[in-house]
Formats: sequence, C-alpha cells, structure tokens
Amino acid sequence: MKINPEKLPRLLTWSLAALALLSFLWWLTWDPTRSLTQSLPGMDNRGAGGAGDTVLIGALFDRFSDEYTPLGETWPRFRGAAFDNISASPVPLREKFGSSGPEILWSVQLGEGHSGAAIYKGLLYLLDYNEEEYADFLRCFSLTSGKEQWRRGYKVHVKRNHGMSRTVPAVTDSFIVTMGPRCHVMCLDRASGDFLWGIDVEKDYQSEVPLWYTGQCPLIDGNTAVIATGGTALMIGVDLRTGAKVWETPNPGNWTMSHSSVMPFTFGVRKMYVYSASGGMAGIAADGPDRGSLLWQTSAWNKQVIAPSPVCMPDGRIFITAGYGAGSMMLQLKENGGSFTAEVLYDYKPSEGLACEQQTPLLWNGHLFGILPKDGGALRNQLVCVHPSDTRKVVWSSGSDKRFGLGPYFMADGKIFLLHEDGTLYILKPSTTGYQELDQAKVIADGHDAWAPLALADGYLVLRDSKTMVCINLNR
Repeated sequence: MKINPEKLPRLLTWSLAALALLSFLWWLTWDPTRSLTQSLPGMDNRGAGGAGDTVLIGALFDRFSDEYTPLGETWPRFRGAAFDNISASPVPLREKFGSSGPEILWSVQLGEGHSGAAIYKGLLYLLDYNEEEYADFLRCFSLTSGKEQWRRGYKVHVKRNHGMSRTVPAVTDSFIVTMGPRCHVMCLDRASGDFLWGIDVEKDYQSEVPLWYTGQCPLIDGNTAVIATGGTALMIGVDLRTGAKVWETPNPGNWTMSHSSVMPFTFGVRKMYVYSASGGMAGIAADGPDRGSLLWQTSAWNKQVIAPSPVCMPDGRIFITAGYGAGSMMLQLKENGGSFTAEVLYDYKPSEGLACEQQTPLLWNGHLFGILPKDGGALRNQLVCVHPSDTRKVVWSSGSDKRFGLGPYFMADGKIFLLHEDGTLYILKPSTTGYQELDQAKVIADGHDAWAPLALADGYLVLRDSKTMVCINLNR
C-alpha cells in the first residue's frame, strides 16, 4: 500500500499525538512504588531508634595484639576509684611542662564523641562508635604505646548528635561493663574480651534514651552491675557473672533516665545509691535484705537535662547541679529510726551560685570547685571556688581571661589538671584563697569539644577531644 506523500506529514502528526496521549495515560496510571516494601523502624536495623531494633550485643570481635607493658595502677571507672575525681596515686607528677613542652607518648584517632577512658594495670579501655561499621566498640589499648589490643562490639545505628559515645566503662580484675549511646549494656571478661552478657535497656525496660544519647556511666559494686534504667524500673542490679537481675527498684513516678551517673554514698550506717533522674532524686538501698528499695526520694530537683552527678558530703549534704538554666540545689539528708528524708537547703539560679553544665564539681578541703555554665552571669565559663554552706558566695574565680568552657578537671599529686575544651591543658595549685596557675600547654593541636573525663594511672594522663585521644607522660 502506497502512502500519498502529501498526507505523510498529517499521518506523522496524528501518530505522534496518539503516542503522546498513550504516554500521558500511562504516566497517570503508573505507580512508581508498587515494587517497594514499607521500611519500618527496626526492619533494617537502622530505624528511628525505637525498641524494635534488633541489636546483637557483643557479636563483633577483632584481636590485634598482645603486646603491652603491665603496670600497677588503675583508674577503674568514672571519677576514679573513690568516685571523687581525686587520684590517690603516690606517683610524683610534673607541675611544669618545661621548655620542651609536655611529653606526648601517642595519639589515636577515634569516632566522634566524648567517652572517657578506664585504666587497669597497663591497659586502657574506651567505648568508641565507628561510623563506617555503624557499631559500638569497646576498644582495649596499651597504655604506654597506644597499640590497640582488641575490640568487642555490636552493630547499632547512631546518628551524629553532638558526638556519639559519651560514657566511661567500669572495670575490675575480672569484668568490664559498658553502656553505649542508645543504652546497650555490655559485660565482658576483662582479660580476654570474651562476651558474657548484654541488656538492651531501651527495649527491655521501655526506657527513653536521653537527649544527645546517654552519658550515664555504669557502676560496678562488688559482684553487681548497677544501672539506672528509668522506664519500668528506676534502677536494677545485675549479677556480673551470669547477667541475671538480682534486684529492681520500682519507678512509681515514671522518672526517666538522665545523663547523670549513679553515686554510692554511706550515710550513718546505711549504704545507698544516689541518683539524679529526670523527674527527681532518690537514694536506693545498696545493702541489706531491702537492697534495691527506695530509702528516700524528692521531686524538688526536677530538671530535664542533667549531666553532672550528685556530690555527696560526709554530713549528709548532697549538692546537685545542671546546665540549661537549671542552676543548683543543696539537699540535707536526715535519718530518724531508719527512715530518711531529704530537705532542700537552698535552690539557686545559675547566675546566683555555683552551677555546672557538664562536669561534676570537685569537693576538696571543704570547698567546691567547678566551671560555671554559659548562663552563669559575669563569671560564665570561669573556674570558681565556693563554700558549700552558700555557693552564692564565690571565694575566688579564674578571671575573665581564663574561661574554660565545658572542659574536664580532676586532682592528682596535690594539683588540679584542667583541660580547656580547645585542647589546652592547665596545671593549677588547689587553693581556697585564689586562682593559682602553674603552667599550661596545647596538647591537642586542633582541639575541639574536649569534654571527656580525664583518666590517670602510673603517671600517664589520658585525655581526648571530639576525635583525638592522647596520652601524656606526667611522671616527674
């Protein structure tokens, strides 16, 4: 059949029009999602962070070396052996860095975070988040060389939120307990790194992961791991050997987990765990047949973002502080016939007295030392010394030219070591009369957000900023 050349343009036009119409109708009816399946939280282990995620705690392990130098001292947990951030080591430490500056033994790159180290006889343990593997890892290093010995971990999706990991492991001769950003508790054999047991606190106790992830450092007390869960229980005690729950504290007020860590305290003849939750403060029995029961509680201190831990004093006073406008409060614990009450002595705004946003204040020689938060008035970000009887009365401050941000500090060998958040290390002489600076040096070249707690053993100081960990030889 021959086509009239004169009609060809018209036929071509009609053909193109018909094709366009068919294409348009196909576009209207086509569903680009028909071959896709709905992805719900937990289905791919990268959900929104809910309890539906399946996390195989302890499933990952790598060994790299067995070469390290055994040493004698430990820094076994957050705030050290006595929970006061004061080292009892007899090792003499430098008070000046000298013309050559501090002796930096090694430097290691880490995942972004603010987790601090625990040290046990020549080995360093640190919880670190690996963004490439989407995994929490407890990493074991040689203290003297920085050489990694092994790592144990588990895959879990953690989004960057002012860093990831921000806790300190608890270590004994036999065990290590960690708590990851999304509240996964892991217990390992200290020497081998073998996995013993784990708890998904968010899933098992319907707990709410704190804003910016948890900062709570686990507590080991004898043969028990103590975890403030929030959710269906306020606190639990877990057998280190078996992972079995041995006691549980009820949570009738539905208090939630804070960033604050549990502090052991003996008042009179009664040992207790003092915890500042989001919702209130409580003392939980730490021994006796009623272990795990509530001895006292108060909702007078009810703040949403609490990072510092309670400072418990021998006379029963308990100082607690927080940032973001929370200020501070002093409680007086009283006992009568075995019953306890907590009375509010004072409650101050951050611009009125001592308040700290992130670090827990030091108690030394009857005085409190801390760095005021950014809303602390004219003395913001300065180190101050106050008397607990009235923290509004500042004994001394570091001055307007010495502001330290959120950096950590602790005491050792009669000195205060303070890390500015920019990576500058200060050596101070503790005093109740005035600020006394002995020396300072930049120890992390491009330091940024150096907030993690410090750790010291055998004269070796371990510190970090958001991505770099260094070890400094302070031996004199």
